Amino acid sequence: MCGENRSLPLRDPRRPGVPRPSPARLRSPRIWGAGSVLLAGGVVAVLVLTGGPDAAEEGATAADGLPHTGIEVSPSGCGHGWQHPRPGTQVFDLHNTSGNAAEVYLKAVDTGAVYGEVEGIGPGTTRQLRVRLGQGSYAFMCLPDDADAVTGPTVRITGGGRSGPAAAPITQHDLIGPSIDYQRWVAGGLDDLVRQTDALRDAVTGGDPAAARDAWLPAHLTYERLGAAYGAFGDADKKINGTTAGLAGGVHDPEFTGFHRVEYGLWHGESADALRAPATALADAVTALRDDWAQARMDPAALGLRAHEILENTVQFELTGRTDYGSGSNLATARANLDGTRAVLARLRPLLATRLPELPQLDRELDRTQQLLDGFRTDGRWTPLGELDRSRRQQTNAVLGNLVERLASVATLCDPRRTV
Repeated sequence: MCGENRSLPLRDPRRPGVPRPSPARLRSPRIWGAGSVLLAGGVVAVLVLTGGPDAAEEGATAADGLPHTGIEVSPSGCGHGWQHPRPGTQVFDLHNTSGNAAEVYLKAVDTGAVYGEVEGIGPGTTRQLRVRLGQGSYAFMCLPDDADAVTGPTVRITGGGRSGPAAAPITQHDLIGPSIDYQRWVAGGLDDLVRQTDALRDAVTGGDPAAARDAWLPAHLTYERLGAAYGAFGDADKKINGTTAGLAGGVHDPEFTGFHRVEYGLWHGESADALRAPATALADAVTALRDDWAQARMDPAALGLRAHEILENTVQFELTGRTDYGSGSNLATARANLDGTRAVLARLRPLLATRLPELPQLDRELDRTQQLLDGFRTDGRWTPLGELDRSRRQQTNAVLGNLVERLASVATLCDPRRTV
């Protein structure tokens, strides 16, 4: 919709019927402000103002205490209005005088690095972009919907301190190679998963519940490593890893299928006869996914989101125990999800290395999280979430939550941007 930021789905396809959190940090205008690449050092106001660039005198100090400059957004007048460039933190009031919605980048002329962007500026609408600029040459790029990009006049700033963070834009083309490599990695994991779910089915049908319980967890963790967060596997995920969310019959609902249906039966004393059909259906669904995946084409634009949303799912569902149907394996699942996140980041690393200064710190946080989660496994047994005392529970929530926040920068940075 015009005038709104690009938003993510409000419901999580992996957990049907459950509203997903609204990550405002991803839906905000992407301001490359002080304090963090991609994420502003503070809250960035998004205002809809009346009037165009002449509504406020250029450089006038507004109620926020910052100088404001009115900038035209249109194919013929992109960037017009920036007559008196100055260094420091400032606000550009971007007014769309055209008849179509548009997004705007503020870029460095020499490197193409983006200092800030605002999406979905509707016709006749003004939106604010706050940035910190130092010495250098800059230009606005206007990208109208369904039209070519237009770059405005170059503006040079002399003197002043350092500019705020910036990064070269990542395009759809940049993500094709990493996406293909990731898709091949998932295909190898699905081959392993087919063998493991077949073994699980055989243990169930053979009437050996102990062997079936031993086979269940490795198979489930293999699936969790493959990063099915937010619809990566489409409708197959509901058959393979769905929960009782939204099901009127709960654990007895005929639509309750997959790993968690088998888990419930194995840890609640159901007979082999009762579990034979669910275990067979699970193995069949995994085989069908493996066969379909060979013909699938993953959207490259989804790869950066995957890096963030796998662990966002973990915090929402595993650390709350909402997906425990008897095995007490939520912390083991969280550890598998961490492996899945690392698999995505490994494919994105060449792009992040020159764009994300905090990458070494992110790596340290990944290691810290892994060390924490590994500590919950003793003699091959994973500690159930309910056995953690309050202090350990809080520590786990804090460490995973912090990591999810850091990974939001990866998702924003890897959101493909238009360059033409």
